[in-house]
Amino acid sequence: MLEVIHGETAKNTEARALEDQLVGLVEDGTLYIGYPVLSTADVTVEIDALLLFPGRGPVAFILSQGPLPNTPMDWKVVADTQDQVFFALDQSLRRHESLRRGREFLVDIHAVTVFPGTTSRPAEVHGSYVSIGEVGEFVTALPELGMGIYPAIKAAVDRVTTIRPKKRRALSANGHSRGAIIEKVDSEIANLDQWQQFATIETVAGPQRIRGLAGSGKTIVLALKAAYLHSRHPDWTIALTFFTRSLYEQFKDLIRRFTFEHINDEPDWTKLRLLHAWGSNSSPGIYSEIAKSSGFAIHNFATARREFGRDNAFEGACRELLTQINQLPAVEPLFDVVLIDEAQDLPQPFFELVYQFTKDDKRIVFAYDELQQLSETGMPSAGDLFGRDDDQRPRVELNNRDGQPHEDINLKICYRNTPWALTLAHGLGFGLMREPRPVQHFDDPTYWEDIGYEVVSGELNPGSTVRLKRAKDSYPSYFEDLLQPEDAVKVASFPSSLEQARWIARSIKTNITEDELEAEDILIVLPDAYTSRSEAAMIIGELQALDMDSHLAGFTSSQDQLFEPGSIAIANIHRAKGNEAPMVYVANSQYCYSGPELIKLRNTLFTAITRCRAWVRISGWGPSMTALEQEIKKIIDNGYELEFTIPTPLGLLEYRQIHRDLTPEERRLRGRQIGGLSAFLDGVKKGELSLEHLSSEQLAELKKLLEPS
Repeated sequence: MLEVIHGETAKNTEARALEDQLVGLVEDGTLYIGYPVLSTADVTVEIDALLLFPGRGPVAFILSQGPLPNTPMDWKVVADTQDQVFFALDQSLRRHESLRRGREFLVDIHAVTVFPGTTSRPAEVHGSYVSIGEVGEFVTALPELGMGIYPAIKAAVDRVTTIRPKKRRALSANGHSRGAIIEKVDSEIANLDQWQQFATIETVAGPQRIRGLAGSGKTIVLALKAAYLHSRHPDWTIALTFFTRSLYEQFKDLIRRFTFEHINDEPDWTKLRLLHAWGSNSSPGIYSEIAKSSGFAIHNFATARREFGRDNAFEGACRELLTQINQLPAVEPLFDVVLIDEAQDLPQPFFELVYQFTKDDKRIVFAYDELQQLSETGMPSAGDLFGRDDDQRPRVELNNRDGQPHEDINLKICYRNTPWALTLAHGLGFGLMREPRPVQHFDDPTYWEDIGYEVVSGELNPGSTVRLKRAKDSYPSYFEDLLQPEDAVKVASFPSSLEQARWIARSIKTNITEDELEAEDILIVLPDAYTSRSEAAMIIGELQALDMDSHLAGFTSSQDQLFEPGSIAIANIHRAKGNEAPMVYVANSQYCYSGPELIKLRNTLFTAITRCRAWVRISGWGPSMTALEQEIKKIIDNGYELEFTIPTPLGLLEYRQIHRDLTPEERRLRGRQIGGLSAFLDGVKKGELSLEHLSSEQLAELKKLLEPS
């Protein structure tokens, strides 16, 4: 079936007529409308439509909106335009080594001008010219091309070949080493899938939502989209914003490479702006730019924390600014387009601020992880995010219409995580193997199918026992071709933190000296942000003892960059979010096994595991790690299938009440209660207190609590 990708075009009527001619004629392939944008030495060239399909070379269509030329000069203009498109496409594709054999270019490129009515050109005019009714005949008459070249053509047009590492790896001495394997994985990620193409190229005159699991390509898609829009509209002010500071350099690198592919030049960074969601007086962000332009004070984290609390700092700052702005008679929009990554981490008032400061078409593209918070099956609706108008109607509604760019796009394939690591992450994140009860679950059990699982046995109904596994079409085949589950996931438990640190250091030494991985291929994630400095210091010391450099992201290195050449990256969970590495060590995993606010702890473990692109090592120490290891082994022994009883609505309420996040006051009260119990037990052990000091009612209650249920 021909996939049609609706990019931007001013020739909607002509593009629809072309689409009608080709759909049904071409059984397999892609028709791009308004894509790509290419550059020659002199000009930027926009292609009205491009057809790629197996067995033939690419066909660039120039869609004429007027009558046939009637003078030699008119025909020369038409022929020159066709030549310009041909040579721009030819020049772009010839740069790709995969499309050449020695000095031979393996691709036949075709350019054709399509007129609304019949064509009759003078004999001296070169080129191809057809009427809209002759398009099918022209396409079917094209010379055949070798079938094997089609994927390489597709990759070159999709631009994803540019996401491969800039630095070539040293030649592998062992073709089966981990370094050789990750090189093959990189080479396999060469084409955008159907939904990634929709998300990259299709842009609506209004908000657009892109959603998918972590690792489904949202960051790549947003970088491609930013470069594409910047190439088509160099005069627009385009902002790309995000929550995790360490994404800054990643986005900058990707956008620079993608823009060079389009226009063979550096982006104009005054027009295509990378802005952290918050920002400050010294480092601009979306919030700070809006506050500054409106004449209001800018909160930094310290002042916002004092006024609104640590957990509500950014939301409080945005809500205060929104209230101030709503009192103004009018605002002057700052942006033509805003692209938002990590939308799940941003507060609702932020979206209303973005809406008010984006120009009238409200071109706002927001991407979010479907399951960043496992118990939530998605973000609030677009209507809730962007607020309501004066008549209390939602400002934004998303609808997908036939023949129109998609407003709501679900990226369905997870390219980052192996099926084994992702299954384990979900199993641990939900606590499905935990005793006596799981930690959390979806409200709607059928959502398991939406995120790529299939039912092996049982039914997806509350109270039913079900067995699930990752569906074959939810991950790329190269994982099973290149990796083994027993190596992709490993768990290790230790008596102490020091022994864990020594094991991590020795393992990384092996990764570099024997496995042919590089320092930048490795990431150590520390789940507890509050103790990350002291825990990292121990690991850094052990790495130094083995002559390896390392850094704690944001503390001993730049806030805007996670990886550094020749140095092992260590990051707390907040710095690690949004990033990935081939080999990930999740240290101190016992921190997430049990305790108050267990939903948050299990979500943290899920996020840490899903940073891995190929291999994950889950380690920890003490009795809690021993217990967590048993959960992990149950999932592994089940062949990475999840078998559990789906909770009833009453059970869901119980989970959420027991394991929910606490308010600051509740945390203080919980601390006093646990502290009081600890003091009592300590007094009993020291002989300072006795159970006889308790009343008979208290003894009865204590006995009742300790009885097996």
